[in-house]
Amino acid sequence: MKHLQKWGPLVGIALIAIALLVVAPAVLSPFRLNNLGKYVCWAIAGVGIGLAWGRGGMLVMGQGVFFGLGGYAMAMHLKLEAAMATGGPDAIPDFMVLYGDGTMPGWWEPFRSGAFTLFAIVALPAVAAAILGWAIFKRRVKGAYFAILTQALAVAFATLLIATIKQTGGFNGLNQFTVFFGYNLYDPVNKKMIYSIAAAVLVVCLLVVWQLYRSRFGELLVATRDAEERVRFLGHDPANIKLVAFVVAAVMASVGGALFAPITGIISPSDVDATASIFLIAGVALGGRALLLGPALGALAVGYGRTSLSESFPDQWTYFLGLLFIVVILFFPAGLGSVWSQAVGRLRSVVRSPAVPKHRTAEPAVDDLEVAR
Repeated sequence: MKHLQKWGPLVGIALIAIALLVVAPAVLSPFRLNNLGKYVCWAIAGVGIGLAWGRGGMLVMGQGVFFGLGGYAMAMHLKLEAAMATGGPDAIPDFMVLYGDGTMPGWWEPFRSGAFTLFAIVALPAVAAAILGWAIFKRRVKGAYFAILTQALAVAFATLLIATIKQTGGFNGLNQFTVFFGYNLYDPVNKKMIYSIAAAVLVVCLLVVWQLYRSRFGELLVATRDAEERVRFLGHDPANIKLVAFVVAAVMASVGGALFAPITGIISPSDVDATASIFLIAGVALGGRALLLGPALGALAVGYGRTSLSESFPDQWTYFLGLLFIVVILFFPAGLGSVWSQAVGRLRSVVRSPAVPKHRTAEPAVDDLEVAR
């Protein structure tokens, strides 16, 4: 049982890697594989939410902001790459000619570089989360206030994107990508390559979070969630511990958004608003927020359910999905992943406590014999 507890998560990660990187590309059609790629991007963001919410106790209901930062950073590069492929090195995106005066803002220019784009996908959410987290956690904002604040940021971010149609495409977002770092996006082989990158990133994120859970930081994060004042009394600053988890979750959401853009071919305000953030939270809750694999599996399951139900029941699929969440919350409040952990816990308790035959009576203790004498 010790080996199962120690290496079980690693075995689970290996099984997910085999399923996503080996089995899925071999058995799924290009269309279904592309859909699975979308679910994988949501799962990457879900792994970060599991770290911040499941282990840190921070209900991050605004992860759409960081998902959007990565998605729009990648989409900006892809739009410029597509424009340069057809109009030369100084070409600008088509919507800026359609909606604007044909000039491109200066802050778009650095995204012509692929290296800067990759750097921005990590740096932008990290800096934004660090500033936001420092302002929130140092003032000891937590609980419902923290959740409402993060959700309000997602609403404000989506509203800003819609209002800046000349710079970000507005409600339509950024779309019509043709090239991905020099690779033709219309080639099925290249689309499969991007899916493989997303699946590999999900596996890496799971390994990173697994190491964090086993580290001293993981122990402090759980202690901060359960007894923040006691952690402060022991000489640690809970704000710094929460801040690290918040930044890591933000970067993972940004990376998921960055891969989402080329896989789906579009990124829009509807992918980053409050509704999208709640959708990410729902997947984590379904799988089990406190478990290592639960957030990723829950996000994959919710993504698949959303697609399959919408195909079979175009007008009623949201009701089925809502009913599923109600059943899970009522009967499995810790998520569906808790069923396996509870079964393992019961098996462990049975192994540790052997049964005592009923016909035998307990022998008197040594102290009792001394007293009797």
